[in-house]
Amino acid sequence: MTAFELTTTLETVRLWRSGAAAMIELHRPDSLNAWNAQMSADLLTAVAAVRDDDEVRAVLLTGAGRAFCSGADLRSTGSGFVTPEGLPDVQRSLRENYHPVITGLRRLPKPVVSAVHGPCVGVGMSLALSADLIYAAPAAYFLLAFVNIGLVPDGGSSAFIPERIGLARATELAMLGERLPADRAAAWGLINGVVPAEEFEAHVGAVVGRLAAGPTSSYAGTKRQLNAWAYGRLDEQLELEAQIQQEMAGTGDFAEGVTAFMQKRDAAFSGT
Repeated sequence: MTAFELTTTLETVRLWRSGAAAMIELHRPDSLNAWNAQMSADLLTAVAAVRDDDEVRAVLLTGAGRAFCSGADLRSTGSGFVTPEGLPDVQRSLRENYHPVITGLRRLPKPVVSAVHGPCVGVGMSLALSADLIYAAPAAYFLLAFVNIGLVPDGGSSAFIPERIGLARATELAMLGERLPADRAAAWGLINGVVPAEEFEAHVGAVVGRLAAGPTSSYAGTKRQLNAWAYGRLDEQLELEAQIQQEMAGTGDFAEGVTAFMQKRDAAFSGT
């Protein structure tokens, strides 16, 4: 996105500016922007920066390299918390690392646009859907991959997805764990549109530029209205997701799912 100039370099995130528009770019391209603890910290820094800068009036959210975000980094060590029983404390990790980023963007009093040009998976899908407008390139796809390792949707996706596309389609995505191509995501109403690859950067840049030149207080008021109607119980849903995810972290199917993922084979779930 050549119209933007780099202003802040963090370990896993880049912050760019173009006039009154800012761009938050996930920057772990070698791992398809897999989300680890450092990225949580860097995203919180970036979200706070655009929130507190009155000259920023619209935000673009995207990823470097081939992907938007491939989800939580299952290969990262030292990025999570552990319960007294020795299990991954995913509940605490969600509360402290992921939820503040998701709610920070959803409640940002400025419009946020997600630009999804490649894989958008797991909690990365939740991140994209926390925006107000979402556009995708034809090569992009969306995937609730949680079920494939014995987990459940988190990061707000159990609220964002059914609100956008209904219960039947949300259940299909969550339980079958199959890729949703960009064109079908647009047809279902999950995203706002698919833009040809050669026009993608220009299109999302123009949308963000238009929002950055618009009535910022009006946009903030609209977000408050829509959040109150569609996501008035978001905090409760995030907590429920975290609680159920912690239950799943203690199952044999989760252990098998992660092992199979690491070994690049199909999981043999036992239902336990």
